[in-house]
Amino acid sequence: MAPSTTVGQISLPRQQRRLLQPIHSPKHKRVTATPPAGLIQELFGGDAPQLLKPRSASDETLAVHAGEKLGKDADEALTDSIATPIVSGTTHWFKSSEDLIAFKEGRRHSHEYGRYSNPTVKVLEDKISALERAEATLVTSSGMNAIVTTLLALVPSGGHVVTTTDCYSEARAFIGDRLSKMSIRSTFIDLDDIESLEAILEKDEVTLFYADSPTNPLLKCVDIRLVAELCHRKGTLVCIDSTLASPINQKPLTLGADIVLHSATKYMAGHHDVIAGCVSGSEALISKIRAWHHDLGGAISPNAAYMIIRGLKTMALRVEAHNRTALEMARLLEYHPKIERVHYPGLESNPWHQVAKSQMTGYGGVVSFEVKSDLCGTMRFVDALEIPLIATSLGGCESLVQQPAVMSFWGKDAEEKAKNGIKDNLVRFSFGIEKFEDLRDDILQALEKI
Repeated sequence: MAPSTTVGQISLPRQQRRLLQPIHSPKHKRVTATPPAGLIQELFGGDAPQLLKPRSASDETLAVHAGEKLGKDADEALTDSIATPIVSGTTHWFKSSEDLIAFKEGRRHSHEYGRYSNPTVKVLEDKISALERAEATLVTSSGMNAIVTTLLALVPSGGHVVTTTDCYSEARAFIGDRLSKMSIRSTFIDLDDIESLEAILEKDEVTLFYADSPTNPLLKCVDIRLVAELCHRKGTLVCIDSTLASPINQKPLTLGADIVLHSATKYMAGHHDVIAGCVSGSEALISKIRAWHHDLGGAISPNAAYMIIRGLKTMALRVEAHNRTALEMARLLEYHPKIERVHYPGLESNPWHQVAKSQMTGYGGVVSFEVKSDLCGTMRFVDALEIPLIATSLGGCESLVQQPAVMSFWGKDAEEKAKNGIKDNLVRFSFGIEKFEDLRDDILQALEKI
């Protein structure tokens, strides 16, 4: 067996030997670093440039690092893993009774039980808060769970909810059918007649205004600044479902909304492989919603939370691709002889363009359009497409297509469809991140089939 060796017996290069010497060795000299300003002065003399002022991190950087390296509690994970650990334990232990009391009194941040909080989920919540410019975020098991929990937490018995006829269909059903059984009134207004909101606010005491912006599938936009101003004069809360925009394209809280919701299943997760929801706002409002969430039990699994964290890291890149492809395709379809009308707020001809332009940095990956054909002719177009999948949902890497009259309103009568603006020839196309030219050629060849 070879004799054991020590560091001192190994022949090392001079620089490595210096690094291994004790810190108090006489060969270690204390060197005072030159301040940055002084260093720049030395390099540039009297022509030293102005130092750049500190700037806040961009959405691209926040999507990657917020909640982790840039999180306010990032050092509590006590790990040097670049990837956020998946903490799958359902319960967390305390070192002593004193440690438990410190947690209960808020002097020590920790976790107690998985239905209340989880370290992996906390990273996700902090990341979304940073992107939304929110004080706090609650992540839930689905977008619908986020909607229901928010409504139950913020609207008491005897309260009044005003929403739009264009809001998410299941949210609309819950507000109109379920809340009425809890002695909560609801009023539905048309986004084309926003003046009616002002009249309702003057006449009645309204607890909460709830709306999607953009809407699905016609992509109408709420003037969030205007609505917030009108509502706040009367003490009414404003809640915006911003799923079809994503936090990259729109930040309702910075426009005056009190609460912003998302189906995190869509652009946030971005891969059609996880279901979740989230709600962001002030610490006071999210605390109320979180208390109800504890009772309702809509907790997300740590594994699902990790998948959304991973998805968020590329969200800015994906949304940029969605925006670019959708806008180019909308402009192309607008002048195609086999298209009657295109619904996309990024088009200057769109009636919602000015509102969208004032509050969005991009217009999203969903484009709806009406084909010059009937129900069956539109079905032939959809079936002739080769790249997109016939499916519901949006915001993923794969392009999806659906004919709302068949997908969401099959079996509904003409009056119901007309009330929701659904025509037999309407197509909703959720563009993925495939190459634009491939999608363009596919759509053009499918249009030749009708």
